[in-house]
Amino acid sequence: MSPIGVFDSGVGGLSVLDALRAELPQENFVYFADTAYAPYGERGDAYVIERSRAVVEQLRREHGIKALVVACNTATTAAIHLMRAEHADLPIVGLEPGLKPAVAASRTGHVSVMATRGTLASAKYAALRASFAGSAEVRSVPCDGLVKAIEGFDAAGISALCERYMQEAGPFGDGPTQVDTVVLGCTHYPLVKDELRRHAPSSLRFIDTGVPVAQQTRRLLASAGRLADNGHGGLRLESSGDVAVLEAAAARWLGLAAGAFTSA
Repeated sequence: MSPIGVFDSGVGGLSVLDALRAELPQENFVYFADTAYAPYGERGDAYVIERSRAVVEQLRREHGIKALVVACNTATTAAIHLMRAEHADLPIVGLEPGLKPAVAASRTGHVSVMATRGTLASAKYAALRASFAGSAEVRSVPCDGLVKAIEGFDAAGISALCERYMQEAGPFGDGPTQVDTVVLGCTHYPLVKDELRRHAPSSLRFIDTGVPVAQQTRRLLASAGRLADNGHGGLRLESSGDVAVLEAAAARWLGLAAGAFTSA
């Protein structure tokens, strides 16, 4: 059974993979972390486009994937339009910061978006933000270094950076000028949601896109007649860098035992 390909610049896309496996338990997945060329979020579009093209071609050539989930906000904003044009026969699902559900959920009309500098500087994000002008006050918070800290299991760095960027995303509360909803605009950030919550009131809402992406993947596979209808599903982990780092991340962030996957 052909697998669904999932890729990110590193381990952040594991948060999306978790939602995908819950939504589609009978499917096989191959997750590719492009860690040798990370981080994407602090690079230019041309670099991200080159790497995204190389990864999708590799996944098609080596695994015959039946769909692709681009589990990276930066790669989505920079390259998904080209991947869809060049692989028109392949269902491709991408990410964007969840501003629409955040604005809908906010009672105060004040929303903060935590994301990489690359995502926040993109034309796609600018257009998305502009579409809510007048209906919500949107604060953009570039979280330099947080992806690197998460990738490196740097507990002290994660703690310090979460505190710093949550301070920049606030002030939080239910008052008329306070932020009551935060968009986690990078797939790495849901992995440290508990740490982010330490620096916010319990009423603060966090929005990420893992579940909607999984639901959209199901819809596209169903419409293409490619849904698996039996089996238990499997998972293969691959990396352009050290696959042991990816294995450790899957064990730490998703609680996956070594026997739950195969590796390159």
